[in-house]
Amino acid sequence: MGLDSDHPLALGEVGKVGVAIDSLADMERLLDGIDLGAVRQIRTTANAIGHIWLALVVAVCRRRGIDPGGIRILIQNDVLKEYFARGTYIHAPAAGLSIVADVIEYCAEHLPAWTPVTISGYHIREAGADPVEEVAFSFANGVAYCEAAMARGLDVDRFGASLFTFLSANMDLLEEVAKFRAARRVWDHLMAGRLGAKEDATRALRIFAFTAGSRLTAQRPHNNIARTTIEALSAVLGGAQTLHVSAYDEALGVPTAEAALTALHTQQIVLHETSLTAVADPLGGSWYVEQLTDELEARMLATLEEIEAEGGALACIESGWFHERIEDGAYRQQRAVDEGRQRIVGLDEADGTEDLRVFRTDPEAERRQCDAVRRVREERDAAAVEGTLAALVDAARAGDNIVPATIDAVEAYATVGEITEALASVYGRYRPGATG
Repeated sequence: MGLDSDHPLALGEVGKVGVAIDSLADMERLLDGIDLGAVRQIRTTANAIGHIWLALVVAVCRRRGIDPGGIRILIQNDVLKEYFARGTYIHAPAAGLSIVADVIEYCAEHLPAWTPVTISGYHIREAGADPVEEVAFSFANGVAYCEAAMARGLDVDRFGASLFTFLSANMDLLEEVAKFRAARRVWDHLMAGRLGAKEDATRALRIFAFTAGSRLTAQRPHNNIARTTIEALSAVLGGAQTLHVSAYDEALGVPTAEAALTALHTQQIVLHETSLTAVADPLGGSWYVEQLTDELEARMLATLEEIEAEGGALACIESGWFHERIEDGAYRQQRAVDEGRQRIVGLDEADGTEDLRVFRTDPEAERRQCDAVRRVREERDAAAVEGTLAALVDAARAGDNIVPATIDAVEAYATVGEITEALASVYGRYRPGATG
């Protein structure tokens, strides 16, 4: 959301869903003692602040004398889905899209090993979309990002191979397998047919699958181990490149160490104790899977045509078309549960509950973080911060790529909130149903 930890709206939220990062000082402490070159990949779910995350990592590398282009970073940076599926937006959709294009452009020129955007259908699915809408809506966003970058003069083959997609792995195993297979076909169709990609690496879809948090239950949470195992199998059988398994206690709070380890072991068991990864597309040739893949592909392409007829992803956000479709889907799904047509095992059975130790954040941690960000403001060079923030505003007003100026501001120890506020003076803050 671009708020510092001591902002009034952050009260009670600091550290609840991740590490609080307010400035370069926090990143230096977070990565202290870690050999960045030995880490396979660092990931973040930063979206509206994707450019600030990029700047923070670059600044840490420069402090250490490391080439940031020599490490591997995955930035989620998919702000468009925030406006209708998740809610962590800051500026108006057009401004958000422009900032994502800034990141793609900067990475293409300076950090080609980084993933500048992860096109996220996961949150769309969690908000109420069906598997067809999950893929079609997120791919429409992906097309918008690619076209915005191409409008800067970038050839799609220059950055397309670095893109990832982030999809849900859900409980209908065979439908999910077919979804992943159909998604690859549709992505190839879009990249080659619409965007003119020529390289195979650009046309290939790289999938980061994440087991569905919405299918986890707080009642009898150990049942969630079975659920996440089935979902993990759908991702593996569907050909995902990378996978995250949710912890069984996530319906109750931040995972405990034990639950997180069980989730890690779940995917390791699939990897090492089965032969599923020994062959590509193990369900290929199944008459049912092939038929379902064809059906889902056709429906995805038809939905993409609907989106195009509405004016594209940005227009569908601004008109509320995406939001209305997802709301309708969420309503239908809940009705199915309420009316007993969709059975969720253990949810409505009076067979007792499990006594689990639930992770709780230390309430003192928020106070310490707020004190830390205040100390940063007191000890830094205030004039340098003011100068870099003014330069950032100038870059935004001029329509220049804001990433270099963001890096300068981060290196001066400007906070995330201060950078966001500076950009809001140019781009404004988005309110649904309003402009600017």
